Amino acid sequence: MARTPTELLSPADQQRRRSLSRMKAVALGALLFMALVFVFSFAFEQDVPALAYVRAAAEGGMVGALADWFAVTALFRHPLGIPIPHTAIIPNRKDEIGQTLGDFVETEFLRGDVVREKLEKSAIAARLGEWLAVPDHAGRIAAEGSVMASSVLQALSDDDVQGIIEDLAREHLIDPEWGPPLGDWLSRIVTADAHRSAVDLGFDTIATWLEANHTSFTGLFSRRLPGWVPSLAHRFVDDAVYNEAIKFVAAVQADPHHPARVAIDGYLARLADNLQHDPATIGRLEDAKVSVFDSPRVRQLAGEAWNTAKTGLLASLADPKSALRQRAAAALSEIGERLTTDAALQRRVDVWVIDAAVFLVDRYRHDIASIITDTVERWDAEETTEKIELMVGRDLQYIRLNGTIVGALAGLAIYTIAHAFFR
Repeated sequence: MARTPTELLSPADQQRRRSLSRMKAVALGALLFMALVFVFSFAFEQDVPALAYVRAAAEGGMVGALADWFAVTALFRHPLGIPIPHTAIIPNRKDEIGQTLGDFVETEFLRGDVVREKLEKSAIAARLGEWLAVPDHAGRIAAEGSVMASSVLQALSDDDVQGIIEDLAREHLIDPEWGPPLGDWLSRIVTADAHRSAVDLGFDTIATWLEANHTSFTGLFSRRLPGWVPSLAHRFVDDAVYNEAIKFVAAVQADPHHPARVAIDGYLARLADNLQHDPATIGRLEDAKVSVFDSPRVRQLAGEAWNTAKTGLLASLADPKSALRQRAAAALSEIGERLTTDAALQRRVDVWVIDAAVFLVDRYRHDIASIITDTVERWDAEETTEKIELMVGRDLQYIRLNGTIVGALAGLAIYTIAHAFFR
């Protein structure tokens, strides 16, 4: 694969490449300078004996420069294109390097004790509370959450959701037997006289209807009288029935112990007992329940209810001024304020976050570290080499420069010591 063209590199990588080229030129210039010094000193050493020290320094500088050039180059490619063993280390051992790096991160960084120690010093809840307490930040979180929620709602299949609703309704509403719990609930209501208000409401409603619908009694009973009965008697019968109904309802309203009330109480008590113990009553209730829930119209209403709810939610989530978005932002801001002032809440949140992070790291640290290994394995060897060289190559050129200087000093020192002791 061809090396990455300059125009395809990011601006940062282009700057690194220019910097690397300059440092390579400096290191090469140092080597050439040492070579020139060596040639000059070697040529005139016989005339100027002191140049022997300069020649020794230049020799050491050239050796150091060439050795470090070889070492640096061997990391990335074969020196001079010669396939010398143990050169081009990075392209040849790219996968092994990635595996080693992944293992190092897993064993040294992705450890529960390391993560816990770091997070315990971070004051997570307090810092989060300070950030959330700012209304703009809370609004931003509400906006991002709305986008995510909208995406989830739009991704959901209406048929699947309706199927889930039907399954949940069948599991929690249809399959359980209603009779005994409903009978127990009704028995408690009757025993506590909690049904009195409902009975009063019923008779009040009847009384109001009677007062407003006197004409509804015209002919209601008189039409059943023989034809020879005078019409005046017809009206008298209808009025008498209407008045008796008015009096009856008024009497029931005025008397808490009216026989009608007692009869209603007795009926409700028997119904409560039958719902709990009478198989026939329980069976009829179950049949009615199943017939209602299995009705196509009820299924259609469930689907319409979901579509209506979904449409309303999407509209509210999309509108920054909707009550839902504003309340969400206000709630987040309030949570932020509590996190900044409530020490007990801070401790609970910190413990929860730290425990959750440690659990995830301990459980999935190998999977997390494998991202490094897998990513390096997918990289092209030549491209990987170039990217790594762009990142660290400039610093490695300093090694070449330092090698030149240190080699020169070492050559000078060796020659001086040898000359002092052995000449």
